[in-house]
Amino acid sequence: MIDRPDSSAEHQRSPEDETPAPATSFAAGLLDGLVRRGVRDVVVSPGSRSQALALAAAAFERAGAIALHVRIDERSAGFFALGLAVETRRPVAVVVTSGTAVANLHPAVLEAHHSLIPLVLLTADRPEELRGIRSNQTTVQPGIFGGATRFAVDVAAPVGLRSEARAADELADNAVSYAIGRGEAGAGPVHLNLAFREPLSSGFVHVPHQLVDALSDDGSLTLPPSAAATAVYRPSILLDRDKRTVVIAGHAAGPAAEALAHAGGWPLVAEVSSDARYGRNLVVAYRRLLAEAELGGRIERAVVFGHPTLSREIPALLSRDGIDVTIVAPTGGEVYNPGRRSVRVVSSVAVVEGPIDRAWLGSWVTASRAIAEAESRDTAPDLEAAHSHDRAERLAYVKAEFSAVRQPIDRRLLVEAVWRATWPHDRLVFGASRLIREADEAVGGKKIRVHANRGLAGIDGTISTGLGIATASQRAGTPGVTRVLVGDLTALHDVGGMLLAAGETPPRLQLVVGDDGGGTIFDGLEVAATAREDDVERVLYTPRDVDLEAIARGFGWQHVRVSTRAELDQALTAQTASPTLIEVPLER
Repeated sequence: MIDRPDSSAEHQRSPEDETPAPATSFAAGLLDGLVRRGVRDVVVSPGSRSQALALAAAAFERAGAIALHVRIDERSAGFFALGLAVETRRPVAVVVTSGTAVANLHPAVLEAHHSLIPLVLLTADRPEELRGIRSNQTTVQPGIFGGATRFAVDVAAPVGLRSEARAADELADNAVSYAIGRGEAGAGPVHLNLAFREPLSSGFVHVPHQLVDALSDDGSLTLPPSAAATAVYRPSILLDRDKRTVVIAGHAAGPAAEALAHAGGWPLVAEVSSDARYGRNLVVAYRRLLAEAELGGRIERAVVFGHPTLSREIPALLSRDGIDVTIVAPTGGEVYNPGRRSVRVVSSVAVVEGPIDRAWLGSWVTASRAIAEAESRDTAPDLEAAHSHDRAERLAYVKAEFSAVRQPIDRRLLVEAVWRATWPHDRLVFGASRLIREADEAVGGKKIRVHANRGLAGIDGTISTGLGIATASQRAGTPGVTRVLVGDLTALHDVGGMLLAAGETPPRLQLVVGDDGGGTIFDGLEVAATAREDDVERVLYTPRDVDLEAIARGFGWQHVRVSTRAELDQALTAQTASPTLIEVPLER
């Protein structure tokens, strides 16, 4: 006779009765500490060695303590997390397994480092006894990201000691506080390399009730004082009005740049991804005017916010002798100083009371508007002609309107249409392609949220970043669409980012691909005029014949191909219920 286990209720064992594996206990304790300090999103890529962290994240999401996002490819996962962090302005945790999975995070880590974006990298690793013996999926992970991290630590495999709970909490505290800006380096990525021994996980993860109770209605947590960023000591200064000044807003400068230009009565040079491209002092045609002696040559002082990357004229100005340069960098990090000159670095700046030099400001604004009007291809319709008794006038009106809607699309028209369709409840993401420079030269002032990965200005991860921004911005049921405007090579470089995770709500996103058959941004390089044409074509333009509709359909996206202005406007303003790829053929 075979003895059968007693099936009565008092003898049944639930998962809660089991003692969790050390890996599971430590993973849950670490995640507990991160959530209590403000982490709301966890991005996971699948893997064996990281399973305790992944399963703990699933349990925390089920309890309502976090939002979990699963991405197969670690490079896409890193950039998706970066997009979440850009939009939420709080640290995002990324969980990956060992080996090449860790290396695939490196592009996103570098972008986060140079753009001051907080990421918490949780990379699983082999324990000490399995390192250095050619164990499978094992490489040197400690320090793999070099100087790109604010805090990096190699954590020994847990063995189940009670003291490990306190160690996990302290580790979470350090991770969050460095990620959001402790120290001179400012906000950025941190790296916790976590060794785990078998058993790599167990079934039960305890989620403290106080975590769930601490969540507010919008699903966010307030950072406790222990995790607050340590301020970087830099002076705040008052600027007088005795110098001819321009305010420069580079990438991610924020509204402080526009506020200073308004207060000082100074021209505002604001790049398209500065989040400061609005206001009465905005100078859209800044590149030409900076290069001209009549205005650019008379500048005596420049106040710089953010990270300028889109023109050669700005670094040329800041490298000139005789220019008084003030860099506003309130949160630490690298200082933008292209001329390697002695510059004043401050945390904030204000203007002394006094009269505004209206002639200085007016000359810039007037000159910029004149250039814009001279290059504008939009003309107001002649409504009187539409109702004229003269048949010829009416016919001319109809032909003009028909010609306008059938106008073929070029880069200028594309960026203007996307800019026109985007409003404050939307989000706009530019890839590092020719189109962002076209937009920077052309589009007017508008107070909208714009992002681009300009830390290193790489083309990698743009779709994933946009999806992260879209997911975070729409999570609370808010309206709006995220538009990601890229060239064809930028789209193809992150095509894997289009793979959506099962069980997650797809965001409202329009991926607008300007397809000109290759990297025409290289047209602007001097070498394009001197090298062999076929060599330039092959190794710089790298044209590809790809069926974008087939790609979109394969990933479950909608697809629209447009070739006229009317079709483009209709596609951009159509109701978007699921991710859509809008293909826009462009002339080389």
